[in-house]
Amino acid sequence: MAYEAVWMNETSKLNKFEFVKMEKDGLDVIRTIIEKYAKEGYASIPEDDMNRFKWAGVYEQKPRDGHFMMRVRINGGIMTSKQARMLASIARDYGRGLVDVTTRQAIQYHWLQVENLPDIFERLEQVGLYSYEACGDCPRVIVGNPLAGIDKDELMDTRALVNEVNDFYLMNRDFSNLPRKYKMSISSNIYNNANAEINDLAFLPAVKTIDGEEVIGFHVLVGGGLSAKPHLAKPLDLFVRPEEVLKVSVGVTTIFRDYGYREKRHQARLKFLVADWGPEKFLEKLTEIIGEMPSRGEDKTVGWQAAYYDGVHAQKQAGLNYIGLNIPVGRTNADELEQLADIADNYGDGILRTTMSQNILISGVPDDKVEEALKAPVLERLTPNAKRFMSRTVSCTGNEFCNLAVVETKERARSVAQYLDENVQLDEKIRIHFIGCPNACGQKHIADIGLQGSLIKTPEGMVDAFDIAVGGILGPNAKLNTPLKGRVKGDQVGEVLKQMIEFYQGEREADDTFHSFVNRVGVPAFQEKLTAILTVSV
Repeated sequence: MAYEAVWMNETSKLNKFEFVKMEKDGLDVIRTIIEKYAKEGYASIPEDDMNRFKWAGVYEQKPRDGHFMMRVRINGGIMTSKQARMLASIARDYGRGLVDVTTRQAIQYHWLQVENLPDIFERLEQVGLYSYEACGDCPRVIVGNPLAGIDKDELMDTRALVNEVNDFYLMNRDFSNLPRKYKMSISSNIYNNANAEINDLAFLPAVKTIDGEEVIGFHVLVGGGLSAKPHLAKPLDLFVRPEEVLKVSVGVTTIFRDYGYREKRHQARLKFLVADWGPEKFLEKLTEIIGEMPSRGEDKTVGWQAAYYDGVHAQKQAGLNYIGLNIPVGRTNADELEQLADIADNYGDGILRTTMSQNILISGVPDDKVEEALKAPVLERLTPNAKRFMSRTVSCTGNEFCNLAVVETKERARSVAQYLDENVQLDEKIRIHFIGCPNACGQKHIADIGLQGSLIKTPEGMVDAFDIAVGGILGPNAKLNTPLKGRVKGDQVGEVLKQMIEFYQGEREADDTFHSFVNRVGVPAFQEKLTAILTVSV
């Protein structure tokens, strides 16, 4: 290692997985996969290396029968049609055609086998894509503004910055052994479309007058993250010029690497260090590493759109448009992805863009080609005009493939959204997120209505159920949603949500949104309503 691993001096305070990482760097498993396990098969993989597979972007999928999940990094969610075609061909050849868009703008596969991984790695690299470090105790895929370069609401084009930071960390052994996973967000969009507050490190748009000149740059948040103990990131008193983004990120990541907690894995995220130190002490240590920096300027974030862009929208380039498509609960397939690449090539700029809302955008479509593009058959399902609830429903993988999830989520979320669209008339789009376990890959905590999977005992045995939370939002008044008491059986979720939304409809004032209504009437009012619903047969 090029740095001093200071935590190795106190081995009595390390959790057992730290010793696995000391014995062999996670990145070393990639070569072992290629040279050994792909040739000798699933049965040849020992437990420690199976845990290191995460550094290759690979997890065992349920039911641990030799099949794997893989995530592919999509920097800031922006990929070429050539890359999309390669992703589709890999899914078709090795992943039963299944393609998921994740809440971190990545592409996710299932059904892969270890024998296929070397060819997948090679084919990804041919088009400049990687699964490496899409998982593991390392810097993950960097999320960003999916509209970067075409956005009327961005202060600057952040594509080069995202690529610079990504390229620095990818396969960098100075930062391949962090206490836990580490997530970064870089966006200059004034509507916070890269969900800054739930990332370990985030850069948000800002300006500051320096030496009489207004400089466009960033403010910095640190210590965000969800899971069982969610934290919203804290602001540092810092203004960062674009050319200093990498330097600041290296400083923050160094603090996490050297001072982050390694004793208990469930307390090893950066958010716990930031919570204990506080922003002032954290900035003091950061200044020791990177030197003095200007104090905060003027924050340019004005709201939050949750990265939703349904329909056709004008780009900042005159005469060009982007089309926002709904990918229901983030799930598509190889054929559909190839057809989207066709649209991008034939009518747009050859670019597809994934969002943190699990959707896809097609950019660079001239005014006179929009109507023709919209006639593509694939847009009947992946529509730019999705119904209200389907367009705002997000879901994690669930126990169909995930070993951590206790309930199925993808199909449940889809069916609930369909039920609400068929049975609720509403002039507003309410964000509903489903997660199958406390790890919260479906980002339940920031939803208007978040549902977390659990189990409930019935006379017929254990059945799927969900806990409900209300009132989440990011942006200037960021707030995590509040859990309600009362577990809802899975097959009753649609009807329960219908009645809760109807409660909102009946009591709202003219200028209310669902979020403002929750704030106005208070969570106890929703608790009272849910309790009343659950006391009668639904």
